[in-house]
Amino acid sequence: MEMLPLLAEVNRLLYAPPLLVAVSLVYAATRHEDMPSILRHAVRFGVGTVGFMVVVAVAIEALAFFQ
Repeated sequence: MEMLPLLAEVNRLLYAPPLLVAVSLVYAATRHEDMPSILRHAVRFGVGTVGFMVVVAVAIEALAFFQ
């Protein structure tokens, strides 16, 4: 029965990738008009956002480990 709370948390994370794709595309579309530029900018923005999230997660884990 202890597995159920873990699975409940995983379901929240399923919304993150589509949300990141949507935000990246909308943000890129506000900056550019042609599709190749929009896609290029959306990929860069998405990679940057994921990279930032990884850095923050590592910092939080490091703070928790050394506490």
